[in-house]
Amino acid sequence: MDTEQKLSVLGNAAKYDICASTAAPNKRPADQNYIGSNAAAGICHSYTPDGRCVSLLKVLMTNSCKNNCKYCVNRASNDFERSSFEPEELAQLFMELYRRNYLEGIFLTSGVQKSTAYTMERMIQTLEILRFKYNYRGYAHLKALPHAPANLIERGAQLADRMSVNLESPNPDRLKLIAGEKNFMLDLVEPINVIQKQISKGLLRSGQTTQFVVGAAGETDAELLRTTSWLYKKKNMKRVYFSAFIPTGDTPMSEARPVPLLREHRLYQADWLMRFYYYSIDDMVLQKDQNLSLEIDPKMAYALKNYETFPLEVNSAPFKFLLKVPGIGPTAARRIYRARKDNRLTSLNELKNMGVVVKRAKPFILLNGRAQGNIRNIMTVKQLELFCSSTARPAYLDEPLLLT
Repeated sequence: MDTEQKLSVLGNAAKYDICASTAAPNKRPADQNYIGSNAAAGICHSYTPDGRCVSLLKVLMTNSCKNNCKYCVNRASNDFERSSFEPEELAQLFMELYRRNYLEGIFLTSGVQKSTAYTMERMIQTLEILRFKYNYRGYAHLKALPHAPANLIERGAQLADRMSVNLESPNPDRLKLIAGEKNFMLDLVEPINVIQKQISKGLLRSGQTTQFVVGAAGETDAELLRTTSWLYKKKNMKRVYFSAFIPTGDTPMSEARPVPLLREHRLYQADWLMRFYYYSIDDMVLQKDQNLSLEIDPKMAYALKNYETFPLEVNSAPFKFLLKVPGIGPTAARRIYRARKDNRLTSLNELKNMGVVVKRAKPFILLNGRAQGNIRNIMTVKQLELFCSSTARPAYLDEPLLLT
């Protein structure tokens, strides 16, 4: 199989890994002896054979894998043609595409061929060739494979801008259902801990990310959000990705029902609220089945459930309270906060000019003591029946990992 064929096979196989956002916080210092750059806005301009513009050369080092995860098309028991890049081959391919301005970064992941250490070594060799032979200093995202040795993660952290470990499931019990060969704490959480230590040393300036396969193990949104909150608070996770489970052929789960993409969207909305709107896990409104409502977004659900705290006076409400109002985001809240220091806001047009979605916000706000809408006009019995508040915390999130 030639290099172009490998790129087609291994590039297509990498599409299920979505931990590939590429925002870099700072540019590296300019140096005429190097090529490549990191822009704070992210990486762009990679073109696939069908004409789509993507951010990175996202490719598997190999689609060979010794693991047998039930949902994965690359599982060991599948009978199909396997292929692998040699480190020099992949580095040279990337540089050829880079010099043609087809792409500006690389996202390197892989199946587990022979062993984690063997495969990680080859991935790191690829980055070493890029950094030291070709003097490439642009964006590089390196996947840390399950049970990756600490010394290899440390080497990878010196070469990459971002690393990631796919948790796949939110807790050990759920992981056993889809990937029984993996130990949640030893194989997945421990590499996250090692990466966290590298970040504390000033490496990996773009942080680390992870990914959940939503619905594959029957987990609830409550489980996913509890673990997500824990990752942000305790592991300094830069970003958590949610990938709705879609059955693929030749796997034990090929006949399973696909997860609605709207569920993935709701999880991202809840994730956004926790990251930028000061929401806690306890603020998430869950149905009786411990999932987010598909009928109403999490922010509106919170506002309707806590309707007794509204309407809020826009001219005096604390900043964090403004962020609880549907239709007011962080940018609009900051503009309101600054503007009201000098002048009282008196009209919806003023709010609209600040970026407020007034149609959503009206029932939840006061302007100079005057109500702008009525919450009860948008509430229905069906919506109220959606809400419950059980968010019990699993014990494993509080237990330290003890390695022998």
